[in-house]
Amino acid sequence: MKKLWNTRVAGVLMGVAAVTGLTACATGPDRKASDPLEPMNRAVFSFNESLDQHVAKPVATGYTKVIPQPLRNAVSNFFSNLGDIGNFANNLLQFKVTAATEDLMRFTFNSTFGLGGLLDWASAAGLPKHHEDFGLTLGHYGVPAGPYLVLPLFGPSSARDASGWVVASALTPTAYLPVEAGAPLFGLNVVSARADMLGATDLLEQAALDKYSFVRDGYMQRRAYLLNDGNALPSYEEPAESTGDLAAQAQPDGGAMPASK
Repeated sequence: MKKLWNTRVAGVLMGVAAVTGLTACATGPDRKASDPLEPMNRAVFSFNESLDQHVAKPVATGYTKVIPQPLRNAVSNFFSNLGDIGNFANNLLQFKVTAATEDLMRFTFNSTFGLGGLLDWASAAGLPKHHEDFGLTLGHYGVPAGPYLVLPLFGPSSARDASGWVVASALTPTAYLPVEAGAPLFGLNVVSARADMLGATDLLEQAALDKYSFVRDGYMQRRAYLLNDGNALPSYEEPAESTGDLAAQAQPDGGAMPASK
């Protein structure tokens, strides 16, 4: 029997994060108002960093050394193509008809002429790639972001944006495969996404004095920027959410990656 294993995993992890959040320390006088859970978040961030350094990064590095670049591009294209389903659904929920139409055209074009999405002919044809998720949809309708939240394994998020992982899983076809087929695809997606981020994370390690603060501020600014449909540059002050609210990516459209709208 088919199992929605992606949804279950995401639900369990977010449940752990929520329970841990209830036990977090009270806010301190010098803590950002947008990050009242900083002690807990830093602990989860450290856990994620350790897991990344000892598992994810070595595996991703090996992946880039063993798998040729054209094949890695095909894998990235495949999961990006699946992500266009979520982009279409969320653009439609926001009544962005033009963007939703472009998402549907991208998915149809690449799935048909791009060998199931392995080739990205849609971008070459001039169809823009959008990046939407359910957190942005909620923000579009004025739902506040809530406190910044670092999720185990999934990384930077917020109380509002965390819901996007569950919805994204429901919109991902691979979530409906049997575990024996879905689990390897999920693992391949994670490795592929991490391999794509190797250069960015190396730069982050060299540039940031406090990686936690850098990732948090970059994530919050990025989300505010996306909610404004990329019509203005982020202010790099405390983000103000007029329509609702460089780390990621993740949201997930087959891999959480920062990108233009």
